[in-house]
Formats: sequence, C-alpha cells, structure tokens
Amino acid sequence: MQTPAPASAAPLMNHRQILFVIFGLMAGMFLSALDQTIVGTSMRTIADDLDGMALQAWVTTAYLIVSCISTPIYGKLSDIFGRRPLFLIAITIFLVGSLLAGMANSMYELAVFRAIQGLGAGGLMALPLTIMGDMLAPRERAKYQGYFLAVFGVSSVIGPLIGGVLSGATTILGVTGWRWVFLINIPIGIVALAIVLKFLHVPHFTRPVRIDWWGAVTVVLAAVPLLLVAEQGRTWGWGSLASIACYAVGALGIVAFILAERMMGDDALIPLKLFKSATFSMATVLGVFVGFGMFGAMMTVPLYLQLVDGANPTESGFLMLPMILGLMISSIVSGQIIARTGRYKIFPTVGTAFMSAGFLLFTFSTADKPVWFMMIGMLLVGLGLGQLMQTLTIASQNSVGPRDIGVATSASTFFRQIGGTLGTAVLFSVLFTRIPDTLTSAFGNTALLAGVKAAATDPAVQADPANAGILKLLANPSGIGGALDGDTSFLKAADPRLAQPFLVGFNDATLTVFWVSLVVVLIAFVLSFFLKAPPLRTTSALQEAADEHAAEQAELTRDVQRAADSMGALIEPGIDVDEFERPAQPTNR
Repeated sequence: MQTPAPASAAPLMNHRQILFVIFGLMAGMFLSALDQTIVGTSMRTIADDLDGMALQAWVTTAYLIVSCISTPIYGKLSDIFGRRPLFLIAITIFLVGSLLAGMANSMYELAVFRAIQGLGAGGLMALPLTIMGDMLAPRERAKYQGYFLAVFGVSSVIGPLIGGVLSGATTILGVTGWRWVFLINIPIGIVALAIVLKFLHVPHFTRPVRIDWWGAVTVVLAAVPLLLVAEQGRTWGWGSLASIACYAVGALGIVAFILAERMMGDDALIPLKLFKSATFSMATVLGVFVGFGMFGAMMTVPLYLQLVDGANPTESGFLMLPMILGLMISSIVSGQIIARTGRYKIFPTVGTAFMSAGFLLFTFSTADKPVWFMMIGMLLVGLGLGQLMQTLTIASQNSVGPRDIGVATSASTFFRQIGGTLGTAVLFSVLFTRIPDTLTSAFGNTALLAGVKAAATDPAVQADPANAGILKLLANPSGIGGALDGDTSFLKAADPRLAQPFLVGFNDATLTVFWVSLVVVLIAFVLSFFLKAPPLRTTSALQEAADEHAAEQAELTRDVQRAADSMGALIEPGIDVDEFERPAQPTNR
C-alpha cells in the first residue's frame, strides 16, 4: 500500500494575516528609516556643538560599519532561530544605542554609541525584506510594497523636518535640542516592540544547521580595516604604516573569510554557491555601486545645502523633498509594472541613467546658483534610486531557492551597505582632503579677496558681533585651510563678503565628490546591461518551503510504509502471545 502524494498545500497565510505581519514590519522599518533621515540634517548642529565637523564621518561610518557587518549575521541567525526573535532583539539593541547616543558628550562617544545603534539597525534593515521575501512571491510583492513606501516616504519627509526642529531648538525639557534626535527613538521603539510582539507571527521550519562562527569573525577582520583606512587614510597618509597595516589585515581577512565560507558550505554566513547565479552576482555588484552613490548623495547634499545655500537644518529637510518625491514615484510605478508584467530588467538601467543625470547636474553647481538648481538634481537621483532599491533585492531573492532567502536578502543588503559605507568614508575623505586646496584657491581669487578686504575694513562690519569669529580667523591666515574641519557656526549671519570665499571653497571641494559619485554610478549604468533577469516566481518562499517540508514528510511516510510491508509481522500469525513469559515488573526501592 502506498500513501498518495499530498496535494499542493493551502496557502499558509491569508491576506489578513499578511497585513498584520506587515504592520509589525512597518513599525521596525519606520524606526530605522526615521533614524537615517533625522540624523543627516542634524549632523552639522551636532558637530558644531561637540566641536568636531571633521569627525562627523566617524559618527556616520561607525554606524554603517557595524550595521553592514551585522546584517548577514542577522540573516543567518534568523534562518536558524526564526525571524521574530531576531527582529525583537534588533529593536531592543537599537533602542539601547539611541539612549546612549542621546547622552554623548563628544564626537568619539557619539561614534561608539552610534555603533551600538548600528548593531540593531543591521537587523532592522535586513529582516523586513527577508520576511517579505518569505511571505510573498516576487511578483506579488509589489501589491504590498505601497505600505512600505508609505512608511519610508513619511519617515523620509518628517525625519529631516523633525531633525531640523529638534536640533534647531536650544533646549527641550531641559535637554539640549539635538539630543532628542536620538531620544525620540525611545517612545517610537516601545510602540514598535508592542506591535511586533502582537502581530509578527511567521511560520518557521527548522532544519539542522551549523553556526558559522568563523565566518562572523573573518567578515569583521576583512571589512573593518578597509573601511577604517578609507576614513582615516587622509589623516594617516595613504602610504603610512597604519594604512599599509589596514590593507594587509583587510586582504588577509578577505582570504580567511572565503576559506571559512567554503568550509561551511550551505551553512556559511554568505554561501559561496549564491555567486554561481549570474543574476545574484551582478545584482550584488550593482548594489555596491548604487549604495556608494546613494549614501554619497544622502550625506553630502544636506551638508551642501546648509553650508553653501545657508539653509538651517529644518529648511534643508524641506529642500530634500524632491529626492524623496522622486524615489516614491519611481518605486510605485516600477513596482506596479513588475507586478503586472513580471519583468524588471529595464529598471536597473533606467535607474542608474537617472542617477547619472542627477550627479552630472550637480557637477555644474556654483556657490551663487539658486537652490532650485540642486533640487532638480535631487529629483533625478530620487527617480533613479526608486527604480533600483526594490528591484535589485527582488532580483537577488528570485535567483535563489526558498531555503536561501534569508542569506540572499541579508547578503544583498550587506553588500549594498558596504558600498554605502565605503561611499560615505571615501567621499568625506575626498571632501576634507580637497577643502584646504579649494579654500586657498578661493582666497587667491582677486574679486573674492577684494570683497573680503572691503568688508574687513568696514567699521560697521567690525562692530557686528556676528562677524567676530570670521574676522578672528582672517587675522590668522594659516588656520584658514582647516577652518571648516570643526565648528562652522562662524559663517552664520556673517557678512556675505566675508563668508563668500569659504562658500566657494566648500562648493568647489564638493564638486570633486559629485564627480567621483558620477563615475561610480556610470560604471553601474554600464554593468546594468549585463544583468540577467529570469522570470519572477509566482510562489512565495514560505509556501515553497512548506510544500517541500510536506513532500519530505510524505516521502518519509512512504519509506516507513514500504519498510513495514517488506518486513511483515514480527510474530507468525496463529501463535498465542499469552504463551510468552511476561517480563518482571519493576519494583520500588
């Protein structure tokens, strides 16, 4: 007798259950997305208060290094222990880091506490995408992505505004205004925890695996030194002993990581078999370049708006709206097209083309151009990013089997974060390396220098306290090259003629950053033509895993039945079992 094969399993989750899970994911994603946008527009105020303008890259890089390193670890652990407990742990760690960051007293302390935040953010960034990949087939995902786009859009819009309001206030409830940029995460995070505990319940199918401890150690050994030298190379010297040591340790770390992953096989932190898929490999490479350009724009443009265009943090938040608007529009349109047609190959090409156009426009910026000029470039960059963020993740998830959804999603996010971290570190290094030269050049401009001299000798200008800081700096020309490395508040309300050379110098230094970003995005544009795009699956990874599990159980049942049929009964029919001596019963002692 044979057991019939089971019919296709009924859907594990109906529409209502999926919506409840999405509520939990939205809460965590809102926390992470809000933090990224709220800090960006507040960084200048924070750096001025803690006297560390040149150290702000440490704050940003520490967060990104830890978050990107922890991302694949969250992905692997969630495959082993389930998505829900790891998501709760990520939120909790993020809240602890937020509380500590709100109490920082130096840029170095803030960098350490932001690293703790990053440890939680790694899970907040990777797990929602992984859970979505579990629940929904690639083609169905666009039907639900509107909810996530709404969260991302709202947080992206109100984040800069809240950040500007908080950092612009002297004190709130007796606490320095900018500290609330981090402390505001506490009540939001508590609400997110409650929602996740209530609604996030996803079926989990366990399977025997090994934890890749060596992979976790070697990925840190590989990434941290290289990211560190990217940030500090300009200070140490790119050929210094410290830089060479970082190159060597990073290279050894990469080799050790590859060997560790090869030994672990399917249980690796990032299984090497994933890269046998041409689609996954190319989507990963594109993710690195796109992350580089995305973080380059998100981090440098708000700083440019505040220093060159004179916007305060709140205003710079408003001015970033074109980028967010472009991102939301292109995400919604591309998502609907993917859902209806199942085709997505064109979007990486068109997306990188839009980003390239935006950065190309940025390279024509001058200190005296109106702010709407930058806003057009931001709209183009946003239109490009919206076509890339979801599409590359969908391509990566669609290229692997259901058991590898977690590691594939976390690996895709990991490499995009690596690109973003490198982009932030490299571009800020380029920026602050160029500033001394561009300031020297600006003060060598005859017309600008004439304006400075005229203003400096004007009794009214000399008597205005708002000009005291810049006049003191001009009295010691040797310090001009490093004038923008620390507190830049001396430019606020200063006479425009005195401030103009500094604005021109910063503008010219930023143009180099935009050129570097443009080259990187153009490389991504060329590579996008080589992305293979197989048809999107119509079954979710969770359903595939359930069907596979049911098939395995059915096969096991058939094997047992076949074994029983072949062996027959253990006692010959007709024998009186009462004739056998019964074993003695155990006694209590």
